[in-house]
Amino acid sequence: MVIRGLRAIADFEYEFQFAHMNRHLAPGVETVFLMTSQESFYVSSSLVKEVATMGGDITRIAPPAVVEAFKRKLKDGKQT
Repeated sequence: MVIRGLRAIADFEYEFQFAHMNRHLAPGVETVFLMTSQESFYVSSSLVKEVATMGGDITRIAPPAVVEAFKRKLKDGKQT
């Protein structure tokens, strides 16, 4: 089973193609789609990365482990 999260219609169209290709390649594997909550539907990994890189507060939109990882990378001066 493959579990995929969906935020918007554009995600569905993209994931729909993948699900059908996965079914073609591995007929025994099912794909399940889960809709995100209203609080998170606008959040994408690239958006979180951009906000963090610019020094913005991501504590309300990213898990604590992600927040800490960005703090370490920014402290070390590494590009993300």
